[in-house]
Amino acid sequence: MHGFFVTGTDTDVGKTVVSAWLLTHLDACYWKPVQAGSEPETDSATVRRLAEVPADRILPEAYLLSEAIAPHEAARRAGITIDMAKLVSPACDRPLVVEGAGGLMVPLTDSAYVIDLATELHLPLVLVARSTLGTINHTLLSLEAIRRRGLPLAGVVVNGPETPHNRAAIERYGQIEIIAEIPWLDIVTRSALLAIQPELDLAKLAQAAP
Repeated sequence: MHGFFVTGTDTDVGKTVVSAWLLTHLDACYWKPVQAGSEPETDSATVRRLAEVPADRILPEAYLLSEAIAPHEAARRAGITIDMAKLVSPACDRPLVVEGAGGLMVPLTDSAYVIDLATELHLPLVLVARSTLGTINHTLLSLEAIRRRGLPLAGVVVNGPETPHNRAAIERYGQIEIIAEIPWLDIVTRSALLAIQPELDLAKLAQAAP
């Protein structure tokens, strides 16, 4: 299986926009295993709208929780226990983009985190980082967690206003390549996403991990 597991250094860093961006460039499918929060729309609905892909490219969530809070708590309030054994990649005849929930250490259950899900799916990770103040610390901590687990890492996508010194610090201290920089877009459309060209070969990066 080819594709990416999209995770972030924090919540609201732009994972969903990056997922839509990857779909437009890879002609891929999208899967959000655990969705916490459904208003005003789910991440799956947002990706479909932004990437303008057919409905069958958006694969159904394993868990759809109503409250926009950490998944373990959203599940508890809904009277549900997330079963990690049910978070198995659905069938897809093209590259698969999987979007995690929040950051790597967000709990899914009493004993499992998003990083555990990433481990089980065996997809190269794309780490989404904001470009602004605070990103260096958050990004380096996330990279350390990924490398400590020995997970395949495709690279970092930087999201937000162009901030060259932060990008340079992430590359230097994180010893990582930047896949792309996505600026703030007044209107996010498929054409706008397609206009943002990757700096690395996405097809090569999307090769499944051994």
